[in-house]
Amino acid sequence: MSSQPIGIFDSGLGGLTVVRELRRQLPNESIVYFGDIARLPYGTKSRSQIQRFSLENTQFLLQKGIKALVIACNSSSSAAFQLLKRRFPIPMVSVVEPAVGEALQRTKAGKVGVIGTPATIESRVYEEALRRGNSRIEVFAQSCPLFVPLVEEGWLNGGVAERVIQKYLTPLAEKKIDTLILGCTHYPLLREEIQGFFGPKVQLIDSASPTVKQLASFLERKKLLYEGRKNARFQIFTSDLPRNFIHVGERFLGEPLPPIKVVR
Repeated sequence: MSSQPIGIFDSGLGGLTVVRELRRQLPNESIVYFGDIARLPYGTKSRSQIQRFSLENTQFLLQKGIKALVIACNSSSSAAFQLLKRRFPIPMVSVVEPAVGEALQRTKAGKVGVIGTPATIESRVYEEALRRGNSRIEVFAQSCPLFVPLVEEGWLNGGVAERVIQKYLTPLAEKKIDTLILGCTHYPLLREEIQGFFGPKVQLIDSASPTVKQLASFLERKKLLYEGRKNARFQIFTSDLPRNFIHVGERFLGEPLPPIKVVR
């Protein structure tokens, strides 16, 4: 089983930021990625729809013989993680708990901000997880629905990005948060502008690194880390192939993409 691939799914391309970190921390591991581009965005869908999509995505990846699953979509993590854990007996991590653990370690003032899609923020999954970890934590959540299209269009800096960031994040700045969880895998691409808005006093938490660390720990405990010499494989499947997929995907991944296979 250790030579089998790790499966990762997201509603779109943002999960490639997790793939990027996974390839950095665990370069010997093979990866199968599924981006559900045709049904993007998940963040505006109902909880039941997100759960159905997440089940279908997981079943697709299981058919590829994966040994573990990473739910790189925050909307799926908040709406479907517990359902998927009950349904499928494989090692599984979401992007929520690892990011929460990192935020709890880093905050000094006990004031943590969370930004995400409407579905993620409305689920209150980050707030509940933070308060389970520390009942005294003050949590301030903000939905930022325009951040995803900004990233998809490549508007990562300049006037439009600055105005949208200021509009969404001013309420969090007024709360004097010292830590901010980027609760969507698209948001790290706006990291520079977000950090510039808050300044150095606010620490930004990107879920990719702590998620991969937790996955590595799970695989090690279950003796599923691959230590052989076979070259790692990286496959990408999507449910659609929009015009700017390659350009945007390479921005997320930080390197050229392998051949893309579209599944209907």
